Amino acid sequence: MLALGARNGVHVPYADADEARAAYRFADLRAFLHLYYRSTAVLLRERDFFELTAAYLRHAQADGTRHVEIFFDPQSHLERGVPFTAVLDGIVAALAEGECTLGISSRLIMCFLRDESLRSALEVLEQARPYRDVIAGVGLDSAEVGHPPAEFAEVFAAARAAGFVTVAHAGEEGPAAYVAEALDLLAVRRIDHGVRAIDDAALVARLRRERVTLTMCPLSNLRLGVVADLAAHPLKRLLEAGVPVTINSDDPAYFGGYLVDNYLAASAALDLSRSDIANLARNSIAGSLLAAERKTELLAEIDAFVAAASG
Repeated sequence: MLALGARNGVHVPYADADEARAAYRFADLRAFLHLYYRSTAVLLRERDFFELTAAYLRHAQADGTRHVEIFFDPQSHLERGVPFTAVLDGIVAALAEGECTLGISSRLIMCFLRDESLRSALEVLEQARPYRDVIAGVGLDSAEVGHPPAEFAEVFAAARAAGFVTVAHAGEEGPAAYVAEALDLLAVRRIDHGVRAIDDAALVARLRRERVTLTMCPLSNLRLGVVADLAAHPLKRLLEAGVPVTINSDDPAYFGGYLVDNYLAASAALDLSRSDIANLARNSIAGSLLAAERKTELLAEIDAFVAAASG
C-alpha cells in the first residue's frame, strides 16, 4: 500500500507499515470495508494489479498451496476511473506467470458488490462477457446485512446464461435464510462463509445432501466478530454433520493469516484430527472449479501424502 501510494501519487494516511497494520482492527465487516476501500485507492494501473497478485501467489506457494480461486471486485476500481482491462489484465498476467513459475493453477471469480446497485452489477457483467475465457465465475460479496441475495437474482441469471459459474458470500453476517436464498434464487454452486447455516438443521441437512461446499475462513470470522472465539466456530460441527466444508484465507493481509495460518488456528481451537484436516483438504479440491482430471491428480497427491504420513 505504501509503496504503490508513493509510486502513484496517492496519499496514504499512515507513516509506515507498522502504523498501517495497527489500523487493521475491525469491529465488524463494515468497519473493515471502510478501510479496505480506502486502501485500494493506491491501485491505478495494470502493473499495480500484477504486482499485488504476484505477491499473493508467493505467499500461497510458500504455504504449499497447489490451486487458488481468487475473487476480484472490479466495481471498487471502476468507480475511481480505473479501466476494467487494467484490473483484469494485471491479475490474469500474474496468475499465468504463477502457474509457470510457481506451479499454482488458478481460477478467477469476479464478484458483484452487494452494497452497489443491481444496475451497476449488470453493467460490470457486460464488461466481463468478452473475457469468459479467463473469468471462470461470478460471486457476491461486500456488506451482507440488509442486502439479501434476492436483490441480485437478475444478474446471476444473466451470468449463468452467459456460461459463468455462480457462487456467493452468504451467512457470514447475514442469517441462515440468506444461505438458502442464495441456493434457491441465485442457483450458486458454492457458499462462501456460510457460518450461520449451523442455525438451521434442515439447511445443514440440505447442504450435506446436495454436497454444497462451504468456503469457510476462520481467522476472518474471528477478526470481524462473526464468532467471539474460534472454539465456538461451527466448522467442525458442520464437517462432522457431513457438509463439505473447506478452510480458506480471506483478505489474508488484513485478517492475520494466509492458508496455513487458518489451518493451524482452526486445528488448535477446534481440536481437528489428522483425518479432519485431510478431509478439509480433499473437500477443497472436490469443491473447486477445476476439471475432473486435475481434481483427480490433486486428490491423489493428498492421498499419497496422508498414506506416507500414516506409515
